[in-house]
Amino acid sequence: MNDSRYAAILVAVMSVGTIFLRFLPFLVFKKKVPSYIAYLGKVLPPAIIGMLVVYCLRNTTITSSPFGFPEFISIIVIIILQAWKRNSLISILSGTVVYMILIRVCI
Repeated sequence: MNDSRYAAILVAVMSVGTIFLRFLPFLVFKKKVPSYIAYLGKVLPPAIIGMLVVYCLRNTTITSSPFGFPEFISIIVIIILQAWKRNSLISILSGTVVYMILIRVCI
């Protein structure tokens, strides 16, 4: 079997698997969503975001230059934009742009 045919079959199988996993909750919970699933749907997104923040800041050095200022200023920009605009895409992209500019300027 040539490489392109193998790749096409691999992509097709992965696509079907992904689609099945996306539709599985709708098939399992046709009538009513259990209360514990609704609870997890409410509390897991903020918990995951919190874990991502901790993961991203784990190697921030506050004892040497630039003392974590690019990270701190970027986080402040993200918080302000999220509180003002309520748009995650704008907040995250703006914070990323500010961070990339600051690490080029501060270092």
